[in-house]
Amino acid sequence: MKKVKIILLILILLIPLYLSGGMELTIARVQYDGGGDWYNDTSVIPNLCDEINSRTLIKASSEQAIVSLKNNSIFNYPFLYLTGHGNISFSEEEITNLQNYLEKGGFLYIDDDYGLDEYIRRELAKVFPEKELQELPATFPLFECYYTFSNGLPKIHKHDGKRPQAFGIFDDYGRLTVLYTYETNISDGWASPEVHKDPPHIREQSFKMGINIVYYVLTH
Repeated sequence: MKKVKIILLILILLIPLYLSGGMELTIARVQYDGGGDWYNDTSVIPNLCDEINSRTLIKASSEQAIVSLKNNSIFNYPFLYLTGHGNISFSEEEITNLQNYLEKGGFLYIDDDYGLDEYIRRELAKVFPEKELQELPATFPLFECYYTFSNGLPKIHKHDGKRPQAFGIFDDYGRLTVLYTYETNISDGWASPEVHKDPPHIREQSFKMGINIVYYVLTH
């Protein structure tokens, strides 16, 4: 545990280097059990990172890492990404490890790829038995930290035709530790054009929102 604390302290101290391009940010995709397709759309992280590199001073690796919540490799990455369509199940070991990671400065972004909602809410309730997902208003700083989204979270995919929603879980100091986007599927817009055939203006919205998420995490 002492080693984990040292690693996280180093990550916090090096955040200014990520922002100046002096260090390379690697986004880690979470591999999980339960049957959901955690691995889908392999192009999303590389494409997002290419846009980060071309539009900001942040230097991001075009190669995603694959991590399991079952081991301490997650502590090597300040940003975890989780998505899928179906069931997800966290073991007690994974719950404890994720709690420690988030409490000590880590961040988890969850994007519902359609069909994940009921399962991820159930699992998050196990990770945070005393906290609830809070909907983020359009005035939340996430929506204006780099690009401005006056109406809040953009709508990328139709899904059930409901309005897009962004939810957060905050630690005791007010830091956003978990971001969950629902009824929009922001990361599908990062996929290569031929995958979902999203029009350019939709992909542009998704990339801008993705950059906001990364930028917000590194500056807060």
